Amino acid sequence: MNTNRRPISVLVIGCLYLAVGCIGFVFHFRELRHPDGVSIELTEGLAILAGVFILRGKNWARWLALAWMAFHVILSAFGAFHELAVHSLIFAGIAWLLFRADARWYFRNAAGP
Repeated sequence: MNTNRRPISVLVIGCLYLAVGCIGFVFHFRELRHPDGVSIELTEGLAILAGVFILRGKNWARWLALAWMAFHVILSAFGAFHELAVHSLIFAGIAWLLFRADARWYFRNAAGP
């Protein structure tokens, strides 16, 4: 058995961040002329960045992923309650998956310096 094997939870979260970032980037690309267009594209780029480096085992990437989701929780606090509830549950799930013992071990040992 390979001891450096990526946990399935890390694989799923990394791929989800990549997918959400890429889809969001393409979807919002036409809005670049709007006042918030560039900042929206930057947040989508951060999701892509987090996804790529989560898959590469970089510890800072899981913190970036949590910060990215926390940003969405904060934004949803200004909307409907169900948005806040859903984003909060997603945040809790991501945090749980990225900080389980197998994920902690992977991020500590897979990335190197």
